[in-house]
Amino acid sequence: MKLDHIFYALLLVGISSLLMGMSIFLIGPHKHIQLTTDFYHLSKIMSANAFNILAAVSFIGVGALALITLKTVRLRGLLGYLLIALSLIPIGSLAANTMWIESLGGFPIIGSGQGVIKYFALLSVGILLLKPEMCFKKKASVAIFPVLLVLLWIGGMKFMEFEAQGIEALVKTSPFMAWMYNFWSLQTTSNLIGTYDLIAMALLILAIYQPKLLVPSIAMSGAVFLVTQTFLFTFEGALSGQTLLTTIGHFLIKDLWFIANLLFFYSIMSDSRSENT
Repeated sequence: MKLDHIFYALLLVGISSLLMGMSIFLIGPHKHIQLTTDFYHLSKIMSANAFNILAAVSFIGVGALALITLKTVRLRGLLGYLLIALSLIPIGSLAANTMWIESLGGFPIIGSGQGVIKYFALLSVGILLLKPEMCFKKKASVAIFPVLLVLLWIGGMKFMEFEAQGIEALVKTSPFMAWMYNFWSLQTTSNLIGTYDLIAMALLILAIYQPKLLVPSIAMSGAVFLVTQTFLFTFEGALSGQTLLTTIGHFLIKDLWFIANLLFFYSIMSDSRSENT
């Protein structure tokens, strides 16, 4: 895989993890961490503050190591192990009923778990760093699975009323999407965003078999996650002078991990094309 794309992927993981770790420390105990410790029946072992510090240190450690591996390649295996561990803990908590909206039927109508499923992106990066010898098809599948998952799942939910209402506050602040409400209703706007997500997902799948679609598919899906990052600056509740990021900011900045997945995917696909020419 080309070093330049992996460099930028790890840079994104490093920066986002450091920001999350520092803000977790500054925010103090909050419900997102407690939902996880409650699921694993650990809440009585240590105080909420202790678990919060542990989470903050974990993210800061991973972020720092990711930046170190930009130059020290031999440490990338260790980073892979840490990313897998850091991601599997919250992913496991998806089995908790608290992650789903029971009033709408529970699974697959996801609530609090929308932020949790983003850890599949970190899991993917960890596996790719740990198993660089995997065959092309496996590496491509591992790299792109989290992106396909979130585009299908969250994109599909855009067609539901509760999700259309849920994104309104964010979309209204966006210079790229706020104009849509001038032409279409709340639900139609959400439907259009969801349709875009699903088309991007389909193009990524087709790109595996049609290399000419690689760049357009990555550009289209990457735009989803890049626009999400603009909410950090346009949505009033995302950044904080006291804590750097708020919990909403955590949710938004995790989309940088999907951009890292796309960089890995592009590198893997490019390498495969080079080998076949």
